Amino acid sequence: MSPVREWLEADGLGGFASGTVEGVRTRRYHAVLLAATAPPGGRVALVNGFDAWVETPAGRYALTSQRYPDVTYPDGARRIHAFESEPWPRWEFRLEDGTRVAHELFVAYALPVTAMSWRLLEPRPGVSLEVRPLLSGRDSHALHHQNPDFDFDPERAQGLLAFRPYRGVPGILWLSNAGYQHDPEWYRQFLYQEERERGLDHLEDLASPGVLRWSLSEGAASWIVAAETPETHTLLDGAIARAAFERLRAAERVRRQYPSRLHRAADAYIVRRGEGRTIVAGYPWFNDWGRDTFIALRGLCLAGGRPADARAILLEWSRAMSEGMLPNRLPEPGGEAEYNSVDASLWFVIAAHELLEPAGEPGARVPASERAALESAIETVLDAYATGTRYRIGMDEDGLLACGVPGVPLTWMDARVEGQDVTPRTGKPVEVQALWLNALAVGARRSERWRIALERGLRAFRERFWNESRGALFDVVDVEHRRGEHDPALRPNQLFAVGGLPLAPIEGERARRVVDTVERELWTPLGPRTLARGEPGYAPFYRGGVAERDRAYHQGTVWPWLAGPFVEAWLRVRGSTPEARAEARERFLAPLLRHLDEAGLGHVSELADAEPDPATGLHTPRGCPFQAWSVGELLRLERRVVAAREPTPTP
Repeated sequence: MSPVREWLEADGLGGFASGTVEGVRTRRYHAVLLAATAPPGGRVALVNGFDAWVETPAGRYALTSQRYPDVTYPDGARRIHAFESEPWPRWEFRLEDGTRVAHELFVAYALPVTAMSWRLLEPRPGVSLEVRPLLSGRDSHALHHQNPDFDFDPERAQGLLAFRPYRGVPGILWLSNAGYQHDPEWYRQFLYQEERERGLDHLEDLASPGVLRWSLSEGAASWIVAAETPETHTLLDGAIARAAFERLRAAERVRRQYPSRLHRAADAYIVRRGEGRTIVAGYPWFNDWGRDTFIALRGLCLAGGRPADARAILLEWSRAMSEGMLPNRLPEPGGEAEYNSVDASLWFVIAAHELLEPAGEPGARVPASERAALESAIETVLDAYATGTRYRIGMDEDGLLACGVPGVPLTWMDARVEGQDVTPRTGKPVEVQALWLNALAVGARRSERWRIALERGLRAFRERFWNESRGALFDVVDVEHRRGEHDPALRPNQLFAVGGLPLAPIEGERARRVVDTVERELWTPLGPRTLARGEPGYAPFYRGGVAERDRAYHQGTVWPWLAGPFVEAWLRVRGSTPEARAEARERFLAPLLRHLDEAGLGHVSELADAEPDPATGLHTPRGCPFQAWSVGELLRLERRVVAAREPTPTP
């Protein structure tokens, strides 16, 4: 079975609208208006969806479909004749009597506003549209159920209606050129198929306050919905619906002049945080995470031609530095930052270095004060990691970086089930060493102290990580801080010793053998598996409930973002010749680019099954359908790696 195709419209604040091409909401996160109350977090679903019907002289026809426990109703999905996702979602419906209706939906930038329109594609008399909105006012991760507290009654001011369903939740403004009939109803037991397959609660009740009606024969129908803020009040109060829609539409058409689909996708993840900027790790359920932010930034911002955003993001996160560590999660209002990642700070160093040393790229100049702040942050990380910080993170006598204490997963392979790490990697993980050596190389440009540490670490890495019997690198050495104990599991983390970072600690014949082994044992069309077939715990499919999926998360499941280091490593060991770049584009990038038309349209998924589906022969996309570092690494490959005319320089 082919993956469900989903669309995303992000607002630059952390809020969004999303749904399926067929119009059937399959996730709790599918909504017309889902707003971030504390950008980019505090998300609440306000307008979850709607039912729509068109009435003509020949009959009444649904344009929408909803899934319930025993039925999908009404039957609007079968009338979809065409769909386009660029520059925003647009549908064409063909009714049985020949009537053709176009529907479009887009989200405004930097405002929690969704604008919708319906129009006839050729004039017909006696055609009307009826829309019944479906509302909640709940946390984006929760589900809504019928209750006596929901306030159905709107405040009215000309064409503007304001609904305030619950105290403490933003009001819902809507502006339309429709007639409104107040007719409160509860619609019960919407079934979300994706939630059911993930072993989660999946039934929801939604409130419908009334019905909007338009005569399509007299002109296009416009409906704008917004979370209530001072800015949205200013925008909508006293406005004429069709004129407001056209102004928003024109502004978005001008703004969305992107060089490519990947640049358009990249824009969805770069959002506001306070007065600064950050990167949402993925839609629909992630917020901004440190590790994901700094990995994704290299593609979304640096390769994507947005150095000003890169500066703002790095500076925003650098303010949260503590004991040389950057948090893996910044605090939500009233919460605390989480300092539980060994690699987030190292990825920060790499990203900051690439911003500060842009090889003369236009628009990449960094003001002196900001350069000083970022250089100071880099030095703080190096000092803290060299002398020691939380969780036994510190440079060992061999120049490598030890890390880890029981019960705190510090690397990106961080899944836990029932209080136990699925992939415990305490000791000296291979990709952490590659990052540490790259960070030392950045420091060595400024200080002899770091050059000496780098040389010692490189010698130890080359001596201690090579596994001759497998033609690969150990995944962890000094496991559990026991000197000489190695983890030989064949994983893709070793790729960072050859590609994906400015400095490659492994070169020559060994580098070629690493890449060949990974390609032979791990590569799939959507990226490398996280564990080789035949290894203990190998999971061929990412399915089932939360615990089952967490066990499979890094035990074979494919992560498309790792295509970045793999392709770069593959090219490096071949000299990055024009012939090698052409082959890499055809063999490795083409399947990922085709994936832009699957699952999350225009984007790259978080995960895929380790093994192909027997029915389709395809590795089914899983996890978040819209993932920042997956998009970022594909964009970096496109703009910086495969397109490069010379081998990637080292620091």
